[in-house]
Amino acid sequence: MKIVFHGQNAGGFRHGFGALVGPGHEIVHVGDLLDGPGEAAQFAAAEVLIGTRLDASMPRLERLRLYHAPAAGTDMIDTARLPAGAALCNCHGHEFAIAEYVFAALLAPHVPLSGADADLRRGEWTYWAGRPNALRTELGSQTIGLLGFGHIAQAIARCARAFGMRVHAANRSPVRSADVDRAFALPELHDFLASVDIAVVTLPLVPETQGIVDAAALAAMRPGAVLVNVARGPVVDEQALYDALRRRHLGRAVIDTWYRYPTPAQPVCAPSRLDFAALDNVLMTPHMSGWTEGTVRRRQQTMADNIRRLDQGQPLVNRLQ
Repeated sequence: MKIVFHGQNAGGFRHGFGALVGPGHEIVHVGDLLDGPGEAAQFAAAEVLIGTRLDASMPRLERLRLYHAPAAGTDMIDTARLPAGAALCNCHGHEFAIAEYVFAALLAPHVPLSGADADLRRGEWTYWAGRPNALRTELGSQTIGLLGFGHIAQAIARCARAFGMRVHAANRSPVRSADVDRAFALPELHDFLASVDIAVVTLPLVPETQGIVDAAALAAMRPGAVLVNVARGPVVDEQALYDALRRRHLGRAVIDTWYRYPTPAQPVCAPSRLDFAALDNVLMTPHMSGWTEGTVRRRQQTMADNIRRLDQGQPLVNRLQ
């Protein structure tokens, strides 16, 4: 089969893919803009397309049998552009990396390793055990709330239990997990947010979830609470988030997913129209939480397995359409 990796993101999964998928396939990589010699024709001839974006500006995919996103999110793929009978699949395997990211960010204020190291290098024993004013807080004493309970949230819940945290979850479908102390339905969003010290957003971006964490939802959170977004930026209302941080109703935010992203035409850009960078109570990262060597290996394996299944007429895993 002809397998085409489209764009920079998909290209990150190209190296070593031939060995996983096996012989007999033609594998090519084309750029985001499809403006290189022959790239548009290569794209149009794909039987398997690996990418994150499909829209009306791109050539028709008349031969396509499988569009495979190398990620969980498919919100930038216009399914109306897929030929009749073509399958759409996605990948997970990023939940372990994202759980590590979340807890690295959440632990930092409670375990000030960098500050202790810097002070001791100057001979200052700031955090020495026995000093009353050196007592640290513990993450385990807090309640973490998981907005959405898919692969990512389930991995975070397991880690949270290991730290001794209380775990609440709000989800579109019922939550049944030994790792969750209390579950809410999405219509109970405000009650859910009011019940936690930390809210981690993991919902996919669909019309029903866009802006679901709005000004009223943020106002329902406890003063000084922490918001973490590792889902999609627009699940949280941009202006409402900025205002809640600026007024310090939110004590802190950890934001990995944003409202504006670089493009081939503009490779350097601010992640929002608002000046989040001027706020000292937000940790800003560039959509990096799931991007690890382990994530790439696991997703490569999922895609290679699905191509073999397609070739052999077997059911595909993670099929969305």
